[in-house]
Amino acid sequence: MSFSPDEIERYARHLVLAGVGGPGQQALKAASVTVIGAGGLGSPVIAYLAAAGVGTIRVVDDDTVALSNLQRQIIHASDRVGEAKTASAAAAVQALNPHVAVVEERVRITADNAASLVAGATVVADGSDNAATRYVVSDACFHARVPLASAAVHGFDGHVTTLAPYAQQPDGTPNPTYRCLFPDPPPDAMVDECARHGILGAVTGVIGTLQANEVLKLILGIGEPLVGRLLLFDAKDARFETIAYRWSSSNPLTGNRSGQKAILR
Repeated sequence: MSFSPDEIERYARHLVLAGVGGPGQQALKAASVTVIGAGGLGSPVIAYLAAAGVGTIRVVDDDTVALSNLQRQIIHASDRVGEAKTASAAAAVQALNPHVAVVEERVRITADNAASLVAGATVVADGSDNAATRYVVSDACFHARVPLASAAVHGFDGHVTTLAPYAQQPDGTPNPTYRCLFPDPPPDAMVDECARHGILGAVTGVIGTLQANEVLKLILGIGEPLVGRLLLFDAKDARFETIAYRWSSSNPLTGNRSGQKAILR
């Protein structure tokens, strides 16, 4: 896979970076990342993946840009209010890096279409705004054997983790699933968390950027992804903490109850 002169100049800082270089940049160009949600988290994820030269970004969102989004959803703009978020995201990517292809999926991801929306992805990044969708996405990625960078924000806080439950730890123990970390959905799982509780706009930037970093690491095969680790961010106190979590034998995907249907509807 060759690069044009424009691409060589554009990616110059990657091409001289140990751990990326030409082969890494080629891996980025060949990659296809599905991003669930083009909102507060999806905005920095999409922007940084596009800037890095990820070849194809598949954006899944059924919403339109609203004025209340612009406090945190930085790939959209005032003149795009009322426009489909997928179209607005595609325009933002085109302006940033015309070498990146955007596939617009103007649908809400559900248990019925999740498998088709994550199929063929190198990595999935979930920036959805409710817990129910995160279960659907994580289950679909498990069945598709696609790594998932999952994140959420709430008020002044956020967290991010990486899931690869189809693989094992060196000792043979399965990697944990999302359901090992959060066994049961909350009663208000379908509620838009930002709309209900509010969010400091910059928190989505911090968490979304960390999420994009996880995606890039997975594509490049560098570093240690946040598998089995939940990275927490407290914006008020500028504090990061990491909590380790392990596989639970009671999870319905890979545990003792793994024959049961797990996907929420």
